[in-house]
Amino acid sequence: MDLSSELVHALLPVYMTAVLGASMVAVGVIEGVAEGTASVVRVFSGALSDRLRRRKPLVVFGYALAMLSKPLFPLAGSVGLVLAARFMDRVGKGIRGAPRDALIADVTPEGQRGAAFGLRQALDTIGAFIGPLAAIGLMLLLASDLRTVLWFAVIPAVLSVTVLVLWVREPGAAPASAQGNPLSVSSLAKLPPAYWVVVALGALLTLARFSEAFLVIRAQDLGIALALVPLVLVVMNLAYTAIAYPAGLAADRGHRKALLVLGFLSLIASDLLLAASVNPVLFFAGILLWGAHMGLTQGLLAAMVADAAPGGLRGTAFGVFHLVSGVALLAASVLAGWLWSVYGAAYTFYAGAAFTALALAGLLIRRS
Repeated sequence: MDLSSELVHALLPVYMTAVLGASMVAVGVIEGVAEGTASVVRVFSGALSDRLRRRKPLVVFGYALAMLSKPLFPLAGSVGLVLAARFMDRVGKGIRGAPRDALIADVTPEGQRGAAFGLRQALDTIGAFIGPLAAIGLMLLLASDLRTVLWFAVIPAVLSVTVLVLWVREPGAAPASAQGNPLSVSSLAKLPPAYWVVVALGALLTLARFSEAFLVIRAQDLGIALALVPLVLVVMNLAYTAIAYPAGLAADRGHRKALLVLGFLSLIASDLLLAASVNPVLFFAGILLWGAHMGLTQGLLAAMVADAAPGGLRGTAFGVFHLVSGVALLAASVLAGWLWSVYGAAYTFYAGAAFTALALAGLLIRRS
């Protein structure tokens, strides 16, 4: 599914601006609303998986909904239908996200969760860089016919749902949750302070990192050929894949804070390079650092949520974590679109660096 989604994602910002005539603010709103929606839905799907003590049915439904959204992108004749398709795709992602992460946490011993989530991130990201590579190849083969290329995203989406239905097994019921609604105040009060610290940290980091759609458009601004624009996500995801699993192993050996600091520093350096880029060399150095930041932090944060949350509220815990991060991403993406439109690309990335520096300062001040 990542192959399918990233094939679309690699081309969608250019499709919206060059083919459908969308503004940069519209791109920011669409990307922010799409990701924010996914995060809201995760809360309810995570809580429902705790209540039902079943994860797989929700995961299957989420992947199937994302699959059904894929034909809408090449059929779109307006920004409105693109928004609807992105909304549907991200709702599917939201439905499957928290139950899938909770399932991984349920079956993985506590001392190996850094490695487990690092491995999941690495495998996810393999699809995420094959997708843009497929987009490049298809764009070259089909003379940059964006609509035709987007149709090819349907194929891996169908295959992913088929694999999930036929071969993924759920190893019994999830741990029992507390009585009543997992989203009630009394249930949420059972989540320990260490969990809420991770939630706050994830929100700060997400606020500093807006949608990757802006990376794609920055590449176009620098004169990179349209057919090669998906290379941005290929390079980013290659760095992400290479770092995620080793970072997970290092996290299990007790180096979590050092990994977070390195991740924050990588994002600051990335934003500064992307702001100052006047040629592809500097630009792709910034993209590599952006991917490094993702590899250092994303699996680690998931492992920290899994370790901090009680087993019976694990789906809810992942859902709340993603909701808070999604709200931050919506705010960051809309702000990025506004800064780009009013002040230019450089100020968008400078703002990202400033937010990251503030988050890093908060991390360093905190003792544990």
